[in-house]
Parts: sequence; C-alpha cells; structure tokens
Amino acid sequence: MSIEHLRVLTLNILVLSLFVVCTSAQSASSDAAAMQQLKQNFKLPSGIDWSNSDPCNWHGVGCESNSKRVVRIQLKGLGISGTLSPFIGNLSSLEILELMNNTLSGRLPTLKGLSSLQTVNLHSNQFSFIPGDFFDGLASLQEVYLDSNPFDAWSIPEGLKDALSLKNFSANSANVGGNLPDIFSPDNFGSMIHLHLSSNNLTGGLPPSFSGLGLQSLWLNGQQDSSGSRSFNGTIEVLQNMTSLVQIWLNMNALTGPIPDLSKLTSLVDLNLRDNSLTGPVPVSLMKLPLLEKVSLTNNALQGPTPKFPDSVAVDKMLPDQNSFCLPDPGVDCDSRVNTLISVMEPFGYPLQIAHDWKGNDPCANWLGITCSNKNITTINLQSRGLSGTLSPKFAALTSVQTLILAHNNITGTIPVEFTRMPNLKALDVSFNNLYGKVPSFSSHTKVNHGGNLNIGKDHPSPSGGGRSGEPGTGGKGSKVGVIVGSVVGCIFLVSVAGLLLFCFLRRKKLYGRVEQSNTVVIHPSHSGSDDGVKITVTGPGVNDKVMSGEQSQGSSGPSDVHVIEANNMIISIQVLRNVTNNFSDDKVLGRGGFGTVYKGELPDGTEIAVKRMNSGVLGDKGLAEFKSEIAVLTKVRHRHLVALLGFCLDGNEKLLVYEYLPRGALSRYLFNWKEEDLKPLKWNQRLTIALDVARGVEYLHGLAHQSFIHRDLKPSNILLGDDMRAKVADFGLVRLAPDGGKTSIETRLAGTFGYLAPEYAVMGRITTKVDVFSFGVILMEMITGRKALDETQPEDSVHLVTWFRRVSINKDAFLKAIDPAIDLDEETLASVSTVAELAGHCCAREPNQRPDMGHVVNVLSSLVDVWKPSEDNSEDLFGIDFEMTLPQALKKWQALGDTNMDASASSSFFASRDNTQTSIPTRPSGFAESFTSTDGR
Repeated sequence: MSIEHLRVLTLNILVLSLFVVCTSAQSASSDAAAMQQLKQNFKLPSGIDWSNSDPCNWHGVGCESNSKRVVRIQLKGLGISGTLSPFIGNLSSLEILELMNNTLSGRLPTLKGLSSLQTVNLHSNQFSFIPGDFFDGLASLQEVYLDSNPFDAWSIPEGLKDALSLKNFSANSANVGGNLPDIFSPDNFGSMIHLHLSSNNLTGGLPPSFSGLGLQSLWLNGQQDSSGSRSFNGTIEVLQNMTSLVQIWLNMNALTGPIPDLSKLTSLVDLNLRDNSLTGPVPVSLMKLPLLEKVSLTNNALQGPTPKFPDSVAVDKMLPDQNSFCLPDPGVDCDSRVNTLISVMEPFGYPLQIAHDWKGNDPCANWLGITCSNKNITTINLQSRGLSGTLSPKFAALTSVQTLILAHNNITGTIPVEFTRMPNLKALDVSFNNLYGKVPSFSSHTKVNHGGNLNIGKDHPSPSGGGRSGEPGTGGKGSKVGVIVGSVVGCIFLVSVAGLLLFCFLRRKKLYGRVEQSNTVVIHPSHSGSDDGVKITVTGPGVNDKVMSGEQSQGSSGPSDVHVIEANNMIISIQVLRNVTNNFSDDKVLGRGGFGTVYKGELPDGTEIAVKRMNSGVLGDKGLAEFKSEIAVLTKVRHRHLVALLGFCLDGNEKLLVYEYLPRGALSRYLFNWKEEDLKPLKWNQRLTIALDVARGVEYLHGLAHQSFIHRDLKPSNILLGDDMRAKVADFGLVRLAPDGGKTSIETRLAGTFGYLAPEYAVMGRITTKVDVFSFGVILMEMITGRKALDETQPEDSVHLVTWFRRVSINKDAFLKAIDPAIDLDEETLASVSTVAELAGHCCAREPNQRPDMGHVVNVLSSLVDVWKPSEDNSEDLFGIDFEMTLPQALKKWQALGDTNMDASASSSFFASRDNTQTSIPTRPSGFAESFTSTDGR
C-alpha cells in the first residue's frame, strides 16, 4: 500500500470516527431533551433528585457508559404523579421502563419503534388510555405489566405479535375487552410463559391458536361485561394440548362443556375452574396427575360420581347441590342407569340444561325427559332440546327403553346399528334432524320415524350441510312460521349479511326515518351444521304469523325455529338514531342494563324517545334472544300500562330498540334512592296507584292479550313512571310465550333477578304466570317497607326481604316498625297497608297454586284505589227532578224537560232509586218512557 493510499484511509477513519462521535453526541443530546420533557410532566416528590443537568446522574435513570444513551428508567413506588410525556418514544436505546406503584395518570403515549425495549412495567397507576399502536415494532420486548390501571376499554392489538421474544404479559384489572386475538400461537409466542388477564371484560372464549402454546400459567378468571354478567364462554377443550401448564385460573366465567382429558399436563399444580357452567363427568385422569396440589370445581353442573382426589390435593368443597354429582361421597360410583344416561350425552357435549336437571342417583325421580315403570326406564323423550352432535351407540345399553324420541334437534351422522339390538324398543323418532346414511334394519315391532332428514339414504350429507325438511330454503314442506318469544333453540349470531340486506332494503325504499309500509323481518337459523349462521328476510305486507313454507308435517310437534318479527312502520334508520342521541354520547345516557345502554333522544317530529343500544360484544345467543323477544312481544301487545315500542333498527352490528320516553324514570329511584337523588318520597296513595297500574299491565300480559305471556323479570327498575306518576311495565327481553294461558308449567333456562325469583323457578326452572305473581308480591313488600328484595347491609337473617317480611308481618308491633317511615300513617292508611301486606303474602306463597292470579290482585288493589264516593253537589234540583219520586215519574218529568230546555248531554245522567242503586239511563228512544214499567210498581 502506497503512502498516499494510507493517508486516504487514515483520513476516512478519522472522518468516520468523528461522525460516530457526533452522532452519539446528538443522540445523547436528544435523550437529554426527552428526559427534560419527562421531568416537566412528572410531579416528583422531594426525595427524588433530578436537578443535575445530566439525566444519567438522575435517581432511577441508567445510561450506557460510553454513549450516554438512556437505557433504564426505574422509578418503582416513589409516589410520582403527573403524566408520561410522549417524548418517551424518543429514547430509542431504552431497554427497561418501570414506573409501577405510582399515581401517574392520563393517556399512555405510544412506545412504537423502541426496538431495544425489553421490559414495560406500568402496573398500579391511574393511566386512562392505551393507544392502538402501543406495541408496534417492540421486537425485543420480553415483559409487560399493565395491571390495575383504569384504562378506557381496549383490546389486545395485533401489533403485540411483533414481540416475538415475549415471555410475560400481564394486564389484570385493566379493562381489556373483546375476543382474545389469534396472535397467541406457538408461531408468534413460542417463548411465552405467563399470560395473566384476570378481572377484565373479555368475550368469546379460548382461541384454537392456544393449542401447543408453551404457557406455564394462564389467568383468565372473572371476565364480566359492563352490566356485570359473565362474558367469557365456550369450551376448555384446547387446554388438553397446552402441556406445559402449571397453573390454570379460569374461574368465574361462563365456560361450558366437559373438562377434557388433561393427562398430558403432567406439570399441572393448580387448577381453578369453579363458578362456570361445565358439565359432564370429572375425568379420572385429572385425579391421577402427579404434581397436582390444588383443585377447585365448585358451582358448575358437573355430573357422574363426586371425584376423589389424593389426600395431597387441596380440594374445595364440592357438594352435590353445587354440581350435579349423583352422590355426595367422593369416589362412590353412580347407579348404572345414571352412568349410561350421562355417557349417551357425551357426543352432544353434555348439554347444560340436561346437566342441571339430571341430578341425584335415581333417573326415575323426575328427571327431564325420562319415564320409568317399576324402576325401569321405558321412555326417553328429548325432543326439541337443541341437541347437537351424533347419536351414541351406548343408548343400546338401556335395554328397557320402549320409546326413544330425539326429534327436532340438530343431530348429525347416522343412526347406529346398535339401536336395532334394543330388545324392547317399539318406537324410535329421530325426525327433523340432519341425519344421513342408510337406515338400519329394525325388527317389525319397532316403528321408526326419520322424516325431515333430507340426506337419509345418502352415503354423505350434501355439501351445503343438508337441512331439515320444511325449513326455508330447503324446498321441503313442513315448517310453520311462528313467533318464538324467549331463548332461541341453537345459539345464533347475526352475520354481516344481515346488515347488508337491511341496508339494501332501506336504500331501495329511500328511507330517512321510518319505513312507510308494513313489512316483516323474518329471522331463522341456519341448519347446515353451523350455529353461527342466520338468515334475515324482509318480506312484504300481509305476512303475520302465516305459514311461509307449507304446513308442518303431522309428525312434528316441536316449536318452529323460524322467528317472525312484525315491522309495521317501525324500522328506524341508524342515522336518525345517531342524530337524535348526539352519536350516543354519554350525556344522553339514561341508564345501563344487562345487554345495552339506554339513551334519550328526540325525533324530528318532536317525539321524545328512549333508545336501547345492544352491546355488540355480548349479543350472542342470549342477547339476540332478548332483542328479538322485545320486538316480538311489544309488536303484539298494546296496553296503557306497558311501555310502547316505537321502532327498532338492525344495521350491521348495531341492534337498537326505540321506546316511548317516560321522564320520571324507574320506580326504584323513588323507593330506594329518593334521598340521594333529592326526590320526594312516594305517598301511600301514589304507591297504591303504581301497584294497580303494574298489576293491570301484567294481567293483560297473562290473559287479556290474544296470547299469554310471562314477563319473568318484574322489579322496580323495570317499572317506569310518567310525569303523572302513572306506571308502565318495561323490559320485555325475558318474556316467554305461555302455553295454555300460562296454567301449564314450561321449562326454561333460569333468567331474571335474584330476590324476585319464585322458588319453583329458581330451583326447577319451571314457570307459569305465577312466577310473575311472586315477583309482584316482592314489589308490594318493597313498596310497604322501602327495603330492597336483597339487602346485604342488613343482618344475615334479614337480607332476604320475603322471609323477613313473613316473620315481621305476624307481629303487629314488628310490622308497624317495618313500614317505610316515609309513609304518613293514619288509621285509614294503616288499614290499607295491612290489606296490601296480606295480598303480598299471598302473592309470595311458596306453592304456585296458593298464589292468586293477577285478576284477583287487580280487584283487591282497585278496591283500595278507585273508591267511589257520592258527589257532594246538591242534586235535589238537578233538572228539576225530585229523587224521592218513583222511577217512572222521574222518567216522565225527564221526558218533558227533554222536549223543552234539557241539554242532550243529560241523556246519560245517573238516576238513583230509593235503595240508592245506580241506574244508567241511555239516550232515550222514541216511546221509551211510555213503555217502561217498574217491576215493583215504583
């Protein structure tokens, strides 16, 4: 190398070194400026010294020794308040950010692009917002702790998957909502050890992407929506493939289905599944896990024998009444009939309704769908129970069965040949399912009904999944269109095609506001094997509970799965509702309920409205059923004491109901919260009038409408008051259609509010109209005492209003003290209160047949409210008639007056005979008085 070349190389090295030094100095300067901004936004306590001009000398700040770049900010539990400056994003060499256990607040700035950041620990502060790009580009991130911050609702963003080295992610009590994203997979997070998301608002369930994930601890317990309902559901099947798990906390959710085989989880130490809706037997393999130390399974619907774990395992108390175990003693096997019945439910996923009902060790003791003779099971009738899955060959073990009915479900697969070996089987009904394949050869004494299965006889189901004969779109004849009020058979979700369909319909009509023609929205589930499909059809006028696809076949007795909602001039566009509620702003909120928020609005024509906006995150099977129920009921009933439905909106994910607005709000405000809200307490006569209004509304629902309905959720918060303090019953999301006028009990999933539930409903899930009578009795007790149905602030023996009220009502002194002090008592009022108290006691009788019907309730209350008193006006000279004269004489005088100066309005006046009996005199026809003769000659 020549000297000249050496000089050039040396010069280049010097220039490069100078550039590096300058760049490093500029970066250090940039970090210093960013730190000054942090200092400006922080409110530091006196013990923290950040006075030096060099941030690398500040308390809790660490820098790289050569470059002076900030790599650590560690300020744990130092009482720092203020906000976190967005300039934190300029610290490009930052590796550790720890600000936990302070009182920092405000919006979190994005950390986007901090590729060196490894640890983010911000738990236990007061941060209110986390941006969607917070995790973008954090390629080195290993630990995240965001617990116990009052964030606005947020979902785990897709950007988190950039952190391929992530080991710990913790955001307990951080208002995380939405579904768990599919980013949590072994491909993205092969190094993840801990995922902690307890006490949030997550919906959906465990994603399939969890399969194979190497987590050691999984915390997803206590997920609730905005109303406090459990929002995390689905099965836990994916756990069986998460073989590294040591700790599983999934308690206090709405998880369903069986506990899977966890035998591969050989490192499992702690399993908490309590307070869910899990069904099926506890796997024997779970009791044999080598390292298991703690198990909690209480408050599910688990079946079979009570599990017996080794003495080394701490087990919570699993009583049979807290699950559906056959016997209380751990390890004791069930009756063979019980074991077989449970086993045949395995392909159906152990349905929750059946698990709740099949309790005890004797299937002949009033089990759902089971009929016995001499302790032998002779009939199994599970028609229209929403069963999905295949038929189990284990049915054949029930050799005494003569009749097996499984019609009108969603059963797939083939009819097992083992059914032909049931020696006493005389009738098999599997009609209207999704079965396919050849029907096995049964003996001549067995009648088989397999109608309504379009693919019977075919080797495989059709590509579309088949469908049951008579359903819309199948071309068959055999399904009636009916209105189903209440729970929908087979959980269904509205898909985006529904919104598109409605949009096209509204566009075609060129609507702004209400539809000007009568139309019908028909909602019916897909039967292609998928539970998440739904078809919405908007038909023309004239469809009103009419058959749309032929008559149902004679073999069908189950309810139709087609749902018709009358839309008579009631569809309101989403834009109108956005406009009148100021885009659903918080200042328009009237209240929040189980499935949505209610807003106040005013239509362009001046009509005040209340808009109930359903929460899209919870609009699953239950929420959709409530939405449809309210529409279906309120479009069919009209009464002055029932809140009127003015319209509704279906627009994509938006589901809204529009009601008349009642300005005084809920009755509960005036009974329990009148002091806090600076209201006047209700006088006794106001309470009586409100009670009578409610009774008349419920009486109409029970028997005076063209169909009978059961409300199922009567309580003060569902009773609304107008300006005149007259009451209307609201919230019809849980209403059920009542067969036989509500006299015959029907079985349904438990819904409603504890404290107002009738005993037979809370225990057995069976309802008649008398469950509403019980709830009404509780409301009467609340009106008398001013106490809530359930009051945890009271002594333990007084928490439940009904039991406490029964006790005090038999003692005069105790009863007087129990009356709401806000009621002004005099002798007349006390007599009225006592009468209502007696009525309330009858309404809350333990046995439904001991409770009155609402017609009797109306009669009792109306006698207290509508007390007739004679007018004090001097009627001696009314129209010049002496009321001491006989009736014929009075009529003749009235006739004479009518020919001269009597006003026509007097033709309907009241006359009284000598015994003061009222007699209404209609407008007189010609010759009426002359032909009328009193039978007693007066």
